[in-house]
Parts: sequence; structure tokens; C-alpha cells
Amino acid sequence: MTPQQKNRARTQSRERDEPEELRNPTPLPLLILAVVMVSWGVWYYFANAGFPLTAGDRRTPIEVPTMDQVDGAQVFAANCVACHQADGKGLAGVFPPLVDSRWVLGSRERLVQIMLYGIQGPIQVQGAVYNGVMPAFSRLSDAELASVTSHIRSTWGNDASPLTPDEIAKGRARDPERTAPWSGGEELNAVFGDG
Repeated sequence: MTPQQKNRARTQSRERDEPEELRNPTPLPLLILAVVMVSWGVWYYFANAGFPLTAGDRRTPIEVPTMDQVDGAQVFAANCVACHQADGKGLAGVFPPLVDSRWVLGSRERLVQIMLYGIQGPIQVQGAVYNGVMPAFSRLSDAELASVTSHIRSTWGNDASPLTPDEIAKGRARDPERTAPWSGGEELNAVFGDG
């Protein structure tokens, strides 16, 4: 063999064959696990879907409470007491009182609107000006709002007639596009009068 042939043979011996695609099956344990998981999923679906298949929303509907079932004092404690205090006297200069307030005892429609949309801006209560923000409580049901407004109109020496869920519903329907709070006492008086 010539030196060139030896060199070529040496070079060829270092080279490997061209790669080729080999058959590589899925490992048996992994295949068994996949079959078990799919089988469990199918069983679970059919076991919980009912027969005939009812799939879909199976939640229990929540009954909306009526005004008789809602305690206005509890709604007040959960939503209002932090600002207006348990005695309804508010915090001087910060949160207005509900006791003997024309905003509570006056126009029923105005009170509904205050509860539904809140107030942002100056409001005069018993000679003092309060310039803060009262949040909207439109997330509460009509029964809850009627109950809490009736509570504040008849507690702490206030003596006014209760509001009904129908009045709250009419208040919501009055301006369904409204999302912004009322701009203080002047806007409320301009729309509902100074009562």
C-alpha cells in the first residue's frame, strides 16, 4: 500500500457512517401511564356529568334575599360604620353625620341616588362642609339598599318612613348609563331640590 492509500484508509477509518433514523418506540411505562390518565379523565367526566349528559353549569342558583330577610343594621355594620360610626354621628370635619341630616331624612329619591352612585365633592351637613368621597353601593341588592336606608332613616332618633326595594329599582332605572358619583351637594340639590 502506498503512503497515500494508507493515509486515505486512516482517514476513512476515523469517519463514521451517515446517520440514519432509527425506530425509537415510546417506553412502555410511559404509554401505560398515558392510557391510565386518559381512562381516568373519561371516567371522571362521565361520573360527574350525569346521565343523560347534562354537562355545563351545575351551580346552585343563589336566591336573592327579600327585604324581610335582610337586616339593615348588619348591612350598615358591614358597609357604612367605618365612616359614619356606630352612633351615626360620623367624624367631625371628615365624615358627615347621618343623625338629623336632611340628606337622610329629606328627599327619598335623592337618598337612593346617593346610595347608588356616591358623592364626590363638597356637601353641607348641619352647617359644616364636608369635602370627601362617599363610594357607590350599587353592588348591593335592591333589598339590601332598601333595608340599610330604612335603618338609617329610623335609628339614632331619626324618624322617617322606610324605603322599599321598588324605590331602589326605580332609582337604578332612572339613569342606567350613569357610573360617576354625584358632584357634591350642589348637583344633588339642582337635580332633586333642596329638600
